[in-house]
Amino acid sequence: MVECLLIVGLGNPGSEYKNNRHNVGFQMIEAIAESVASDFFKKISKIAEISSCFYEKKKIIFAKPQTFMNVSGRAIRFLIDFYKIPVSKVIVFHDDIDLPFGRVKIKKGGGNGGHNGLKSIDNLAGNDYWRVRIGIGRPAEKSMIVSYVLGNFSEEESEKLNDIKKIISENLSILFSNDPKKLESLINS
Repeated sequence: MVECLLIVGLGNPGSEYKNNRHNVGFQMIEAIAESVASDFFKKISKIAEISSCFYEKKKIIFAKPQTFMNVSGRAIRFLIDFYKIPVSKVIVFHDDIDLPFGRVKIKKGGGNGGHNGLKSIDNLAGNDYWRVRIGIGRPAEKSMIVSYVLGNFSEEESEKLNDIKKIISENLSILFSNDPKKLESLINS
């Protein structure tokens, strides 16, 4: 039986959110999928857009939930059930305001740090999945958080994100391994 991995980027659907900091998960997943996937993202029902490929004898399914960030768990639960993928074989890319911009942390399980998308996943699928936390930094004032995460990346920030996408895309065998945490040192060096 072929091993199957589900690689998910969190974000909000719609062109008005495309370059938002909160959509860094979508941006990462699109770049990674483009580097290996044989097909483009296609919508399956109203719940997700997917793309897939085979990589080193594993089936890789890339997904962008179309349920909006705060209810991402609905899409993840649907995809896990549909493809019969254990939660432990899921990798979720998402923004993290508690990390400095451009810093990446990778871990399995743990708390959601107040991230509503992760809360939704934890509630509907459990928390035994890998998380690739992409640092977007934090605004100076707490009252600015919503406008900050829904704001767009600067040109300089976009260039740094392109560097991260390139490193990940060049090291997919690590990302798709049983310990993607090894990517952390490559990205943060």
